[in-house]
Amino acid sequence: MSFEAFGSLREPVRRAVYEHVAASAQPVSRNAVVEALGIGRTLAAFHLDKLVDSGLLETAYAPRSGGPGAGRPAKLYRRAATEYALALPPRDYRLLADVLSAAVQQAGAEPAAYAAAREQGEKLAGGELVESLTALGYEPAEDTDGTVRLRNCPFHAMAQAYPPLVCGLNLALIEGLVGDGGRVARLDPGPAGCCVTVTCKNNNH
Repeated sequence: MSFEAFGSLREPVRRAVYEHVAASAQPVSRNAVVEALGIGRTLAAFHLDKLVDSGLLETAYAPRSGGPGAGRPAKLYRRAATEYALALPPRDYRLLADVLSAAVQQAGAEPAAYAAAREQGEKLAGGELVESLTALGYEPAEDTDGTVRLRNCPFHAMAQAYPPLVCGLNLALIEGLVGDGGRVARLDPGPAGCCVTVTCKNNNH
């Protein structure tokens, strides 16, 4: 990721376009961006394509249903799956995380790591749950029944490299954050987002 790509988000309209697409749980169309932001179709297309070129957005296609152009695939946009970081001077925390994760697994120290994660979650608890999860980068979305699903895993790269360990750490951290109130955290892996879901206790059977 170049400085130019990050710098492009300084442009207010382009940043608004990116934030709208990134905040959506599903890929969005150009028309959806137009309606949400109140900008012209040409301007929306320009910024969407620039964001794709910079690697911040990805495209997908889905069949149109009804209306003009029915049957032709509609071009949709979603946040890029690639993870980017910018640090000056360069820092490589991922290397250290790899070393520590491998050491935990080799030593069989997962229970101690989970206990530490739960304790850290307890230290971070105290505010409104969704706000706390948002501050940690989980991008929570609350359903009408009180279920909180997490659209993002802040530790995605590590979760891919060490799935059992990192998913267990995620669960323990969020368990500590949830506490002993009316909600419970549980593993609920899906195709995207975090492997943990938070539900109301009366929703569990």
